[in-house]
Amino acid sequence: MFQRKDFHFDLPNELIAQTPLPDRSASRLLCLDGDTGALTHRQFIDVEELISKDDLLVFNNTKVLPARLFALKQTGGRVEILIERLRGDGRALAHMRASKPTKPGSCLYVTADADSDISDIALRVVAREGALFELAPEDATWQEILGRFGHMPLPPYIDRPGTSEDRSRYQTVFASREGAVAAPTAGLHFDEKLLQSLKVKGIAFTELTLHVGAGTFQPVRVDAINEHQMHSEYIDVGDSVVDAVAACRARGGRVIAVGTTAVRSLETAGLTGELASFQGESDIFLYPGKPFHVVDAMITNFHLPESTLIMLVAAFAGYDATMAAYSEAVRQRYRFFSYGDAMFITAGQVACEGWRH
Repeated sequence: MFQRKDFHFDLPNELIAQTPLPDRSASRLLCLDGDTGALTHRQFIDVEELISKDDLLVFNNTKVLPARLFALKQTGGRVEILIERLRGDGRALAHMRASKPTKPGSCLYVTADADSDISDIALRVVAREGALFELAPEDATWQEILGRFGHMPLPPYIDRPGTSEDRSRYQTVFASREGAVAAPTAGLHFDEKLLQSLKVKGIAFTELTLHVGAGTFQPVRVDAINEHQMHSEYIDVGDSVVDAVAACRARGGRVIAVGTTAVRSLETAGLTGELASFQGESDIFLYPGKPFHVVDAMITNFHLPESTLIMLVAAFAGYDATMAAYSEAVRQRYRFFSYGDAMFITAGQVACEGWRH
């Protein structure tokens, strides 16, 4: 069984992309053939040449909420809030960071930023649920609060304050269903021009939803990776996706998932070996030894050392090929993580053994 340390690699800090490139599709693209381990260095715009008219691109249409808030306690202490999930009853579950624990029953007063004075908007701390807090607005809706005070929840490895540019760039151009607190970053490379060019070529698209939670940045803390408890996220794979995959199979094309979120969604819905519609929570954890039933190729960014996402890639393309690709990416000074460069990966033999086409 693989250990967490097996997925470690040394990454110079200067390779962690802090800002997006001026053009979405201007990133580099490292292509990995999972069967042979062969690597090819290209530009992301070349993805058009890698996709045939029989293939199917599967996008995650989740939309990132401006889910980061700042507030003051009644005692004057400052609190940073990250909304994890909005509930249908008008309440929300959130992570909170403060110098002292926040008690249920207390009030928080939302501020414009980490240094501002209080506003007229109050949040009641209703209860605690594990590491999360249940919050209820007293004088406004969440839509009003996030629209007025919310900041984009940039990942912890982006070491700078958020800017107005992040409001658009940390969001895919096809985002339509609000609910995520982190972007499905592989989709950030697609701009309207590239999407239109793919449509003209006759490439079929379909969309599903996985609302990315803050748990995506949760580290693996156990040594034996099979003991890791994966966080849960909401997934919606509709009948239209099932039909699009079936049509792709019928014409001999490949199902290409745009991002690990699309991979996890499709593999959740196809866990039995047959793809079916799925709506609900999923905590699927794909690591070496786990089979794949739906996805033939994926587009993804580079992921953190020892993360569940690099483990997913290793399960798909093979451990040795994946770690060799990451070493080469560091040598060639690719840009890493959310605003970084991308990979185009075809499945290795181990992943293929799980398919039931």
